[in-house]
Order: sequence, then structure tokens, then C-alpha cells
Amino acid sequence: MNSRENVSIIEPRASWTLLDLQELWHYRDLFYFLAWRDVKVRYRQTVLGGLWAVLQPLMTMGIFTIFFGQLAGVPSDGLPYPLFVYTALLPWQFFSNAVSNSGNSLIASTQLISKVYFPRIIIPSSSILCGLLDFAVAFILLVPMMVYYGIVPGSGILLLPVLMAGFIMAAIGVGSILSALNVHYRDFRYVVPFMVQIWLFVTPVIYPASMVPERWRWMINLNPMAGLISAFRASLLDQAVPWADLVVSGLVVLLIFAIGLFVFLRMERRFADVI
Repeated sequence: MNSRENVSIIEPRASWTLLDLQELWHYRDLFYFLAWRDVKVRYRQTVLGGLWAVLQPLMTMGIFTIFFGQLAGVPSDGLPYPLFVYTALLPWQFFSNAVSNSGNSLIASTQLISKVYFPRIIIPSSSILCGLLDFAVAFILLVPMMVYYGIVPGSGILLLPVLMAGFIMAAIGVGSILSALNVHYRDFRYVVPFMVQIWLFVTPVIYPASMVPERWRWMINLNPMAGLISAFRASLLDQAVPWADLVVSGLVVLLIFAIGLFVFLRMERRFADVI
């Protein structure tokens, strides 16, 4: 009696191929499982639980307000400095946490990578979703702050979904590169925290982009987070959206996203051998 078996043949993808969307859709359940696993690990056996998502940006806002807003007298484009810096800290901390988590995600999933086949890009991508939950929780605190300072968002708030897509794409692009490099060169785990710290100070979080001289503005906008964060702040606080800065940073985000996927997919062929 003959029996028929379904056999799947796994072959390396062409070097020019970025993503197999059909394959990613096939493994969508694994994506959800890994994302939910990260959420449970983050909040399991914790004292503060979800409050940490609020306390982290709130305490950082307080420190920045005292040292930069009051002592150093950093301008805030006519806005209350606590609100000015908090609206920038929300997307920044999402991005920095997402990059840190995705950069170390492959090393944390060594057993899974070496035993089972699936699109490896799922691991760094799913680790970013946990940061979206923290962002949503911390965003709730922004509402009473805006009421307290009497600021009502204008029509620019409709731009928020596009900006969030930009933050996610930037995090996936940078995180994919770092996670792939971390597999081959383990000292990159020490590079990531240092890089994130330096990146904060070249991003208009604690100071407005207007402080940068006009002749150097193009340079700061090569930082993909600069235009995105300035636009995020402006869209929430009813200010003029810096469209020129946003377009430059948006193009850089698309470039980083494409390069990140290309580098990751080229290097993933050897992950199971070297991890």
C-alpha cells in the first residue's frame, strides 16, 4: 500500500530578494506567539508591572526638566518644557527599547534557531511589538498633561499613524542589522547600549530642532528619528509640522529599512551554523 508524504524543500532565497511575504503570512502564528512571549516575560514576577512603562518616561521627563529646562535654560519653542520633552520621549523610548530588544533577540532564541526552520526576520520584528504596548500605556498619561496645560491637538494628529509606521520601520531596519551582526560578532551587545545613548543627544528630544543652525539642519535630518520626532511633537501639540525635515528623515527611514532587511537576509543563511 503506497503512502504519499508531503515533503517541503527548503532552498536559499536569491540574494536580491528582500522578503517572501507569502512565507511570512504562513508563519504569522509564530510571530504572534513570540510577541506574546516577550510581553509575558517582561511583566512576569514584577512589582510595578505595567506602571514601569509610565514611570520610565515620567522620571526621565522630570530629570530633563530640572537639568535642561530649568538649570540650563534649553528653549522649548514656547511650549511647557515638561510637555515638550515628554511628547518626544514617548517615540524615542519606543525606538530605543525596540532597537535594544531586537538587537539581542536572536541570541536569546538560540535553541529555536538551531532546531527549527522559519523566517528568522520574525524574531527581531516580533520583539518590537512589546514596545508598542509600553508606548500605548505611556501615551495615556499624555492626555491629562495636555489638558492641564490647555493644549488641544489640531488636524495634524491625523499624521500620527504614518509617523508610528515610520518609527516601526526605523526600529525594524536598525534592529535587523544589529541582531544579525550580534550573531556573528558577540561584542555588539556592548555596542548597542552605547549607540542608543549617543543617538539620544543627536536627536531633538531635549532641545528643539530650531536650535540647530540652518546650514546644519540637513545633517541632523539624516538622523531618521530627528524629523519623525519633531513631526510627532508638532502634530500632537498643534504646531506647524516641519514637512521638509519629515520628508528627509522619511526617505532615510525607507533606506535604512531596505538596507536592514537586505543585510539580515544575506547573513541569516549562516545563523544556525555560528549562533
